[in-house]
Amino acid sequence: MKILTFSFCLSLLFCVSWQPAQYEAFIECLEKYPQPSSSPISDVVYTPDNPSFSSVLQAYIRNLRFNESTTPKPRLIITASHVSHIQAAIVCGKAYDFQMRIRSGGHDYDGVSYVSDYPNFFILDMSKLRATNISIEEESAWVECGATLGELYYRIAERSNVHAFPAGVCPTVGVGGHFSAGGYGNMMRKYGLSVDNIDDAQLVDANGRLLDRKAMGEDLFWAITGGGGSSYGVVLSYKIKLRRVPSKLTVFRVHRTYDSDFTHLICRYQEVAPNSPDELFVRLTLDVVNSTIRATFRALYLGSSQDLLSLIESIFPELGMQQADCIEMSWAESVLFWYDFPTGTPVNALLSRVPTVLTYLKRKSDYLKKPVPRPGLEFMFKKMVELQFPMLAFNPYGGEMARIPPSAKPFPHRAGNLFKIQYVTNWNDGGVEVANYYLNLTRALYSYMTPFVSMKPRQAFLNYRDLDIGTNDQERDSFGLKYFKDNYDRLVRIKTMVDPQDFFRNEQSIPATIPKYYNLQVS
Repeated sequence: MKILTFSFCLSLLFCVSWQPAQYEAFIECLEKYPQPSSSPISDVVYTPDNPSFSSVLQAYIRNLRFNESTTPKPRLIITASHVSHIQAAIVCGKAYDFQMRIRSGGHDYDGVSYVSDYPNFFILDMSKLRATNISIEEESAWVECGATLGELYYRIAERSNVHAFPAGVCPTVGVGGHFSAGGYGNMMRKYGLSVDNIDDAQLVDANGRLLDRKAMGEDLFWAITGGGGSSYGVVLSYKIKLRRVPSKLTVFRVHRTYDSDFTHLICRYQEVAPNSPDELFVRLTLDVVNSTIRATFRALYLGSSQDLLSLIESIFPELGMQQADCIEMSWAESVLFWYDFPTGTPVNALLSRVPTVLTYLKRKSDYLKKPVPRPGLEFMFKKMVELQFPMLAFNPYGGEMARIPPSAKPFPHRAGNLFKIQYVTNWNDGGVEVANYYLNLTRALYSYMTPFVSMKPRQAFLNYRDLDIGTNDQERDSFGLKYFKDNYDRLVRIKTMVDPQDFFRNEQSIPATIPKYYNLQVS
């Protein structure tokens, strides 16, 4: 692919302090940047005095915690519909010292894609750049980063009932953030992460150049496939590998409540789930219902219901699964099942960009390297009942996840990890005091889990953004080690090479300096 560059000769080589004229100059810069007459940037720039500003801002806020009157608001929003709009945003943002936040689906758990404490920030909204081009013959697809996972899945299913892509099960999640931070789903034990199935990408870099994989080089391509694309540029699209699946696969959802056999059941789950055949993925969710611990086992099996029943009876008879629990359906239908759509919901529901529920929320993550022993489980159950609201989701690793080297992508959590744990807390009322109450509950459960999870560093998953573990203002290198472990050093060196002025920055972006963590004690 040819590198696209534009000559843009304005005297923009210096930064100026904030003043009213700076804002007007920034907008004037955007409008003067070379662009097709059919796609003027003025049509997609929303300032606070525009009647549509609030609705455009709120359209992709997926955590109501960051939709309060006290939430910092951007100076403007650019809903880019052409690559020139992205290039203008970068060149002019650098020239006038405006910080860019890049938003695709708005599911960043801590709001980093659309909120900043830096006063002069703007949002580059990618939601209009959502084209998907499927090639069943090549078993590949190009997908723009403003597309949602649901839109991608629907377009694949339109063309084939035996192809799929390994990514998340929430259909309104944006491709851009999901892929660039790793991307995982219920086929990762068979096919790995989303980033393990990406062959190419288009990126607009800090100089406004549009680059493909060949033009950007292998280092930068490696960094934007798991290291967080927004630290390095604006990823416009990814080329993905489609994977084969049966025309009919099997799912089940089984609930169990606390009784005398419950702890043994969870012990056995920890033994079975990471060591089962690659075609089977069984997630365990623990929550509290009527002051009692409940377990939900949710599965995807790339095979028939009869084969799945025989397999479960062989390796996990304690679950007591019945034939009636198993449902055969297409891969696209299974996405709806996993997201708790009612049975029989048409597949075109995947095209909806509006979540079925919006709540205030907090998420955190951990990694389990050895099973939690029986006394530990009992302790965990007791504390969950005391806290009531936080839930735990166990996602099994093993399979292909254990065979891919930890340095193959920036995502390092491969062999040696049994489960990724997600902490899930949702609530329905606004306000700082209410938020702090639920945030503290979540942090308390996270603290109680300390004896059982990975340490030095206590690993974390970038897709589950968590500002508690450090920011660029506090414990900078700590969060980098927790997300990326030994890959963090390479990410910093690439960042320093391609964006030395650190234009692409946020609270947890990769810094453009050599890390100083060699003597850092990370818990």
